[in-house]
Amino acid sequence: MNAIRILTAGESHGPQLTAFIDGIPAGLPVSEDYINKEMHRRQYTFGRGERLQHIEQDKARIVAGVRWGEALGSPIALVVENKDSGNWSKIMSVRAEDADEKFRLVRPRPGHADLAGLLKFNRQDTRDILERASARETAARTAAGAVCKRFLEEFGIKIYSYVTEIGGIKAHCKNMPAETAFVEAEKSPVRCPDAAAAKKMMALIDQAKKDGDTVGGLYEVVAVGCPVGLGSHTQWDRKLDGLLAQAFLSIQAHKAFEVGTGFEMARLKGSDVHDELFHDPEKGYWRKTNNAGGLEGGMTNGEPIVVRAAIKPLASLRRPLQSVNIITKEPFKAEIVRSDVCPVASAAIIGEAVMAITLAGAMKEKFGGDSIREMNANYTSYLEYIKSR
Repeated sequence: MNAIRILTAGESHGPQLTAFIDGIPAGLPVSEDYINKEMHRRQYTFGRGERLQHIEQDKARIVAGVRWGEALGSPIALVVENKDSGNWSKIMSVRAEDADEKFRLVRPRPGHADLAGLLKFNRQDTRDILERASARETAARTAAGAVCKRFLEEFGIKIYSYVTEIGGIKAHCKNMPAETAFVEAEKSPVRCPDAAAAKKMMALIDQAKKDGDTVGGLYEVVAVGCPVGLGSHTQWDRKLDGLLAQAFLSIQAHKAFEVGTGFEMARLKGSDVHDELFHDPEKGYWRKTNNAGGLEGGMTNGEPIVVRAAIKPLASLRRPLQSVNIITKEPFKAEIVRSDVCPVASAAIIGEAVMAITLAGAMKEKFGGDSIREMNANYTSYLEYIKSR
């Protein structure tokens, strides 16, 4: 059982999204202001669609599990209202008498969950699938991730992200420290630390919008301050790199994930890849390089955790691709559904959230405790032990 469990509920155009967080220890300071700073970062990036930029004003409300600014140890519940839901009250109604054939969508989009979901759940309307499959769900995960970020801060763990590529345009930031890249990325509408590359990326996104198309890209997430020993080598489902892969690939439209040097390792020799070990009386064991991305044998090794994720061009196109009417089986163009042109910058924020959720679970599993004070005592004791080795 996961030490910290996250569940979300809600449809893209329903009245609200809801997130449940179980396992946050009592006494953790939690505020809506902290959570909503993360919500704002996710929402306002270049390439997002009209709904996110002009209609919704994503804010999370804490409705359970927090009193007087502190977690109670019971499940925390967060609500994110969909401001646009009033215009969809009939389409998304829970009442059978509001059903209307004119609202039915029957032309699934290539690359989306539409057709597979229709067949799996035996539905006759793609909206029954697309409303939940929508990346709108990530607003709830971002809110939950913010709580987990606040939890990790208690132990000095920080998470950074930045965009490294959009539509084939690459940023030159390989040797830039993560903290520096993050600071520069926060100044950029596309969250790219390379200003020259960011300018080209924005021009590409604008052109894709004019063409009725979409573009994807890559981003990097780095966690610093993690202690040695999160995760485990003992079973496949306890390996932290595997848990991170699942978390990142569960984000809508994500198609690839790598740790450290990742795919490039397959092209090199072992002598060029593995991070040599050294020991210093003051700082203990250390490495000159971090090709492993902070993870060895499914466990953290004390170096920064470095991961990369790739997001495909979104499947909702203003210039739709070929599809089939699921009722008549006749060829048709796919449905046109409102969407982003390029969500890569926002995806990096969501990546921070799922990294935080995964690491928070690993920390809770490792150090236990029902209160934040108890966890801190266990953590401090463990660090003293590590230092003695």
